[in-house]
Amino acid sequence: MNIMLFHSTFGLRPAVRDAADRLRAAGHEVWTPDLFEGRTFETVEEGMAFKDELGKDELLKRAILAAAPYSERGLVYAGFSLGAATAQTLALGDDKARGLLLLHGTSDIAETASVDELPVQLHVAEPDAFEPDDWLTAWYLQMGKAGADVEVYRYAGAGHLYTDPGLPDYDEEAAEATWRVALGFLETL
Repeated sequence: MNIMLFHSTFGLRPAVRDAADRLRAAGHEVWTPDLFEGRTFETVEEGMAFKDELGKDELLKRAILAAAPYSERGLVYAGFSLGAATAQTLALGDDKARGLLLLHGTSDIAETASVDELPVQLHVAEPDAFEPDDWLTAWYLQMGKAGADVEVYRYAGAGHLYTDPGLPDYDEEAAEATWRVALGFLETL
């Protein structure tokens, strides 16, 4: 499988590279574009300030330019938190997308979004201040309305970015469970 893996608001941290290596070890080709051009951040607030300074349009433009050379291959879009939101936006706009793997995040869905049974898997903490229950319910219904085939996995007690060993949110048990399920998902695509 060809996977475009987008980083979180912390930037292209070692955990993203490690995740890409894990996916490569399972036989996938993986690209990890650096949408922040080398900048990484120690806190969510710093990363969000930089993202806001960069602007949503510029971030999306960088993501599209990173994915464009490979989209003909039929990409699985994937990402962490902000990167998941970015991946979702690209997957919903790419009629060749093979799947969407969301780790720790979702995004708004255009009313006109339409996909043909796009396989989608979401892994998120429970509770998650960035992905509250009401939001996730609405998101799930909207994705279904758009035509996606959605699976949601919740991890009780885990922190928001629980798959990143370099952050306080890290939860080894939840992270390993996530990767087991996600790798199985990718094998079905």
